[in-house]
Amino acid sequence: MQLPKHVTLKEVGPRDGLQNEKTHLATADKVQLVNLLSQTGLNYIEVTSFVHPKWIPQLADAVEVLQAIKRQKDITYAALVPNMRGLERALQAEVDEVSVFMSASESHNQSNINKSINETFPILQEVMVGAKAAHKNVRGYISTVIGCPYEGYIQPEKVLRVTEKLLEMGVDEISLGDTIGVGVPTQVESLLEELLKRYPAENFAMHFHDTRGTALANIVQSLKMGITKFDSALGGLGGCPYAKGASGNVATEDLLYLLDEMGIKTGVELNKVLEAALFIEQKLGKAVASKQMAIARNERSASQL
Repeated sequence: MQLPKHVTLKEVGPRDGLQNEKTHLATADKVQLVNLLSQTGLNYIEVTSFVHPKWIPQLADAVEVLQAIKRQKDITYAALVPNMRGLERALQAEVDEVSVFMSASESHNQSNINKSINETFPILQEVMVGAKAAHKNVRGYISTVIGCPYEGYIQPEKVLRVTEKLLEMGVDEISLGDTIGVGVPTQVESLLEELLKRYPAENFAMHFHDTRGTALANIVQSLKMGITKFDSALGGLGGCPYAKGASGNVATEDLLYLLDEMGIKTGVELNKVLEAALFIEQKLGKAVASKQMAIARNERSASQL
């Protein structure tokens, strides 16, 4: 099996994870979470979102969190930005990288952004120009790249259309999201075959939700096709507010175990990620979904007998 020697993990738990939690964490706890993650060896952490608090009230303190974290010089601290007002606030908070977002599915885009795909492009273009003027990289999320809760299976050609437009606009990287976690390796293969005919693998990161337990299998397929960047969330946190039934992202610690055992380097320490996952588990007052945390929980219980 041809596999890369090194993979980059992009931690999205503080944003994509917490935005879907019913428990609203205190600002100080969010800051502590990011600070713990900054000690793990990660070089990319998506900290928060500048979507209007009316829509994502869990992250209403975005400016305060970004301004309070202890930044490490070798880590990119990113945030989700929907429009120019959000960009102004993100730049005020000295965000390192801006993430814009839209869907490959017309129906999901309408539910998530309240605009058609064609209506969304000019808004993202404006944000991108503003971010570039401030010397920030721009990451583009494409949601529902395999399946949509309203339209079912999404043809790779639809994903290609959105990808082409975002890359033409100057987006630095595309994160391809299986938002509702329905994808299987054969579908991932079909999607990447279509995209990699036109663009190099380094243009893409994969963002798998684990709703049906197929995220790690999909990651192995992506690795085989040359992808070396993956989004993940500690504890398997997350979900999509506009995709009923979607569960969390692939857990950072489960992905780390897989990569470590396959001999693929990440520079990230599993034990330190587990410490951060334990912290967030305690703050949320519930067990997180990852397999590695379940093992750690059992080991702690056994040691106390």
